[in-house]
Amino acid sequence: MTAPVLQHQHRPEGDDGTSAWLVCDGCRRMIYSRRFARGGSVCPECGWHARLTAAQRIDLLLDADSVELLDTPVTAADPLHFIDTRPYTDRLRGARAATGMSEGVLVARGTIEGCPVVAAVMDFRFLGGSLGAAVGEAITGACEIALRERTPLLLVTASGGARMQEGALSLMQMAKTAQAIGQLDEAGILTVSLVTDPTFGGVAASFATLTDVIIAEPGARLGFAGARVIEQTIRQTLPPGFQTAEFLLEHGVVDLISPRAALRPTLGRLLSVATRRQATAMAASASAASPGGEAGGHGSAGVVRDPARLAERHPWEAVRLARRLGRPSALDYVGALVEDWTELHGDRAAADCPAMIAGLGRFDGMSVVVIGTQKGHTAAELAARAYGMPSPAGYRKAARVMRLAAKLGLPVITLIDTAGAHPGIEAEENAQAVAIAENLRLMAGLPVPVVAVVTGEGGSGGALALAVADRVLMCANAIYSVISPEGCAAILWKDPAAGPDAAAALRVDSRALLEAGIVDGVIPEPDGGADVDPLAAADALRAALAGTLADLVPLDPPTLVSGRRARFRRFGAPVPASATATAPSAATPAVPTLPAARPPMGQRSTADLDDVRQP
Repeated sequence: MTAPVLQHQHRPEGDDGTSAWLVCDGCRRMIYSRRFARGGSVCPECGWHARLTAAQRIDLLLDADSVELLDTPVTAADPLHFIDTRPYTDRLRGARAATGMSEGVLVARGTIEGCPVVAAVMDFRFLGGSLGAAVGEAITGACEIALRERTPLLLVTASGGARMQEGALSLMQMAKTAQAIGQLDEAGILTVSLVTDPTFGGVAASFATLTDVIIAEPGARLGFAGARVIEQTIRQTLPPGFQTAEFLLEHGVVDLISPRAALRPTLGRLLSVATRRQATAMAASASAASPGGEAGGHGSAGVVRDPARLAERHPWEAVRLARRLGRPSALDYVGALVEDWTELHGDRAAADCPAMIAGLGRFDGMSVVVIGTQKGHTAAELAARAYGMPSPAGYRKAARVMRLAAKLGLPVITLIDTAGAHPGIEAEENAQAVAIAENLRLMAGLPVPVVAVVTGEGGSGGALALAVADRVLMCANAIYSVISPEGCAAILWKDPAAGPDAAAALRVDSRALLEAGIVDGVIPEPDGGADVDPLAAADALRAALAGTLADLVPLDPPTLVSGRRARFRRFGAPVPASATATAPSAATPAVPTLPAARPPMGQRSTADLDDVRQP
């Protein structure tokens, strides 16, 4: 094919540069055309994003002088000899004359912020970006190039759906392109979609939504059936904003919305984190031998592994400290410890849970995935984040991002601070139990290092769903339990006010849990708690994570998985008679044992209760 000339001035479709003023399709205001073009064809008044040609897209996204346009074969010119009001061959000739393109996709090799990428960019001007045999061949060819060169794939979509003039041959392109994306998944190669307006039908139901990360421009529409099809088929009128990027973000379909001006740095950051893991993993492995970490020693500077080094106190004190609103949240720790952070959203099915955060970034130079429960520091934040109690969509989002970590070979860090999974009608309707159970099974077999840290509350199965890890750490003032003390008291004591007694009986504090082997280490906190000095708390967490990852990153996947499964297999298993005479080591705990129970509240002195009466 003849390579089109890339345009360096972005113009809205139909603008030849001669008109001084344009009318915005979003707000209907008059816009000075040169200002509009300089802004990437985005209205400076309302932010409406006009369509761009495929050539303009490549010019916008790929680094200057890095672009190499690749030939895409044109096949099946008119397989059905189709005629509607015009012969299909005439429509093809008209589209080629109007666009200067052989078909509706440009494929290019280049870089984004210095990171190599293969890009396939659709052009809506060419028969509405419809998916025909040639378009399917171009997308599949781009996948095959990315596979052969082990380079991330970027798909920029703009389509009204399948190309009807090619009949069932067009339908087959959905399966063909989905298959090609699947091969990239198997090879561990990052795939990214940029959804532009509009993306419908066969494109939406195949390669556009099968990628690892889905980014959308503001206001971009995506769906299987468009408004006109829905109205004509089942007589439903869509509400305002339906199928827009903003609607799709709320309903868990897209990962993030990026304004056009931010697209290149957003893509560059994502590509950098997802594709530079080998060098950073090697750096992490080398750091294991440095003074900051104990190579092969199942340890890290600053992590307490001997329960005797922890102060003995009433567990209810830990409960109160763990629940303080000022304690650093997961996003606070991410902001302090993780560079180049890109948060991913949605379970790709129904919703985006605000109580669960997940994304990719760089920890101490190492590319990692971070997943955590998020509470907040104010009443408004707590309500907006569902009080840190994830819904089924939250656990499914976490599972999706963990699978991405496994695909890309990135270590997983989980930060846990939740009273438990969200209870209620909607959660049960959406199979909360199944979502948690599937995470337990998934984490047990992840072929990458997994480190879990209980930073505040570790409540029941809702916390465990993020804690099936190679190493489980907890902050000194955190708690971890099968149920909240108040819940246990209400069930067994028949009195929620007996929470302090339940906390003591459950042994929820870090000292007891370390002694029992439930956790592998305790991260010290500043005097008075993590909320007194959040930066010092973050530094302590950094040291703990760095040393722990230094131990784990050099291990191969079979070793990681077998060790993780063995860790959890031990809990509750009978102790061999020969082992009873040998004290268990901190590194490989035997059957967990709990300290002797304290006497019930009625049998303790008043002095024992002075500091535990009030929550």
